[in-house]
Amino acid sequence: MTSTRTDGGTTGGDGGLDGAVVAVAGAAGPAGQAALLRLAEAGATVVAADADAERLAQAVDAARFAHGGATVTGDTVDLLDLAATREWVARTEKEFGRIDGLVHLVGGWRGSAHFAETDLGDWDVLHDLLIRTVQHTSLAFQGALERSGNGRFLLISAAGASNPTAGNAAYSASKAAAEAWTLALADAFRKTGGESPPPAAAAILVVKALVNDQMRKERPNAKFKTFTDVRDLADAIAGTWNQPTEEVNGQRLWLTPQP
Repeated sequence: MTSTRTDGGTTGGDGGLDGAVVAVAGAAGPAGQAALLRLAEAGATVVAADADAERLAQAVDAARFAHGGATVTGDTVDLLDLAATREWVARTEKEFGRIDGLVHLVGGWRGSAHFAETDLGDWDVLHDLLIRTVQHTSLAFQGALERSGNGRFLLISAAGASNPTAGNAAYSASKAAAEAWTLALADAFRKTGGESPPPAAAAILVVKALVNDQMRKERPNAKFKTFTDVRDLADAIAGTWNQPTEEVNGQRLWLTPQP
């Protein structure tokens, strides 16, 4: 069942998230803020993390204010430190008794006008932001998500991962590596399930690019035709809990036309 948003979008039913505990990595950006709001609206306890403590606090306060009574917490976690990431998971599971999801929204972009101008220093930056954080969160959260029985590991990726352009070599390669890592986690979930459905699902939500209200305000003449609104992304994130794990696990869920 779907319901219509006031801005014309639609949202799915929320039965799969009522009472769930969902962690959001990279929660302070526009997409993270939208995810916090949507997950809190759906009845989830939301555990947010970001490297920017000030922006994170603002995002957490906004989600709490929008949905009175919702449990939304924030913590600055160094996701480039595997031990710190594992500690975050252990602390969260101990406090709330379970973890039902990790939404990976840690992002960043570096590129060039031409392939020959590619700066390999961009690869070093994007490797940490887009790959290493996926490695650490997946390794740290796997056990808790399997114990959930209906866990989700959701990577937000870009169409460029499968259709790279000359100026986006480092970015596209980083996204492709993160996707491959996530699909390996999906295979681990499948093997844990054996003859039964997997106890958790790892999936990739693919966009061309994201747009939010601030971007529209700053560029009123821009069409953003193939961009995905951050609120629609948040709806898609929440909707994955309304499908069985076997239907979500290992899937690329396209929110933009496939190239």
